Amino acid sequence: MKPLVSNVLREFLIQRKLPHWTSYFVKYSDIKNDHHGYSHFNFPVKNTAGQVKNYEILRTGCYPFIKYHCTATDPPNDLKLTNSIIRMVKISTGCLPCLVYGTAARYLITHCEKLESRQVDIHFLIPEDHDARF
Repeated sequence: MKPLVSNVLREFLIQRKLPHWTSYFVKYSDIKNDHHGYSHFNFPVKNTAGQVKNYEILRTGCYPFIKYHCTATDPPNDLKLTNSIIRMVKISTGCLPCLVYGTAARYLITHCEKLESRQVDIHFLIPEDHDARF
């Protein structure tokens, strides 16, 4: 059974010890997409020590991947308007830029990490510095 992409996101952020930011791809074929329709949203994460950190997520489907860009924010921002605007832009362009991005990503991804708790690969354009702040 495929894991929910929200669980993959949460577990990856915890695995990375709640970083300030990260940006990665996950294959549609590896997950069940419970973030369908969300492009810009808040995502609170609680680690094993009980620490809660909010992430502002920019997400786009770029077949055969879903791209996540995660930035820690405190306090959470109201993202309803920007989520709606991004959704309208995607619809008005027929999602063609997303398809082009996914096609390019197939050739540009150079690094892959395993999610420790699941059999899911997390893909990166380049290896990330786990301690980077900006």
